Amino acid sequence: MRITHLITSLDPAAGGPPMVVLRLAAAQANLGHDVSIISYDSPAARPSIDKTIAGLPYIEKVKIHWLAVGGRLETALGLGLAQKLAPLLADREIVQLHGVWETMLRVAATIAEKNKTPYVVMPHGMLDRWSMAQKKTKKRIAMALAYKRMLDRAAYLHVLNEDEMPPIRELGIATPMKIVPNGVFLEEIEPLPTPGGFRAGRAELGDDPYILFLSRLHFKKGLDYLAGAFAKVAAEHDRVRLVVAGPDGGALNDFEKQVNEAGLAGRVHVVGPIYGPLKYEALVDAACFCLPSRQEGFSIAITESLACGTPVVISTACHFPEVAQAHAGHVVPLEIDRIAQSLLDLLGDESKRQQMSENAVELIHQRYTWPKIAEQTLEAYQKAVGAGVDRAAG
Repeated sequence: MRITHLITSLDPAAGGPPMVVLRLAAAQANLGHDVSIISYDSPAARPSIDKTIAGLPYIEKVKIHWLAVGGRLETALGLGLAQKLAPLLADREIVQLHGVWETMLRVAATIAEKNKTPYVVMPHGMLDRWSMAQKKTKKRIAMALAYKRMLDRAAYLHVLNEDEMPPIRELGIATPMKIVPNGVFLEEIEPLPTPGGFRAGRAELGDDPYILFLSRLHFKKGLDYLAGAFAKVAAEHDRVRLVVAGPDGGALNDFEKQVNEAGLAGRVHVVGPIYGPLKYEALVDAACFCLPSRQEGFSIAITESLACGTPVVISTACHFPEVAQAHAGHVVPLEIDRIAQSLLDLLGDESKRQQMSENAVELIHQRYTWPKIAEQTLEAYQKAVGAGVDRAAG
């Protein structure tokens, strides 16, 4: 198939969607398909983008088209954007749009519709109740003026979990939905790094166990809950430390203030963004991973943690109940006491951590690898293309 993915930015600092797009496209291309990605260029972010791309399996099989960022009339209203996108979409059999609230996606949907090319929208959690409550009025107006039409006319919506569906239906969107989760490339992770690699570069950690947070430092990721929970854990466990890794998304100052007020600055280590082998070393060395997020579509960081055999403590808002079902970690409400209790449970029971570690790896191997995910998307694409042909013939 001839497939094109569109996303406004491939900057890894933007969070999970760029990582999903790159890996999904690479997995599809490795199955023999003609796959391309269209994204705005970002010269300032290109060093980190290029570094991320360089380490991805099969990414050399994907064509990436970089669009120069136009002026305000283009990015806000789409003036002139169709002329840039139309030649890149002319021969495509399927188009997948990543995100919702972007002019590029709306214009691409219009072009695809004109070409009678089915298009798929992957909201990446942007239609979740929590997300819709942010800048609520602006989003409601945008939905009414343009984006509901884009969503209504999609072949289907690619959602990451069953919990995404009800909020979308509440918005009056009746478009069919297909659940396809995210995954991991085992080639990126296995063989696992030798334990101790991350500690070797962090003498301050010593031999103390540490909890790892690995995500964007943004309000929605629940760093305030994590700080509160860690204060309770630290009071019960005199050696445990907390490592916080990821780019600052605006929550760092408040988090550090909370940590300082609790008197825990010496046991909390903010290390900035980490990628590639260093990321997996940090996961392997961690006692457990914690993401008490207010909203997730399907976190790549969680799947990578599980693939590394690192038990997780995550919030119900991460929409990953399979973790608890497989006994690969704890899924808890967004309550400081419950988060702290689950962390203490893992820290205090080595045999439980080991069993959860084995369960975590098995879960990923069975259900959440990118080749398996790519096959699911391609099956859905084929049905969408077939349905489009039937409608045209009718």
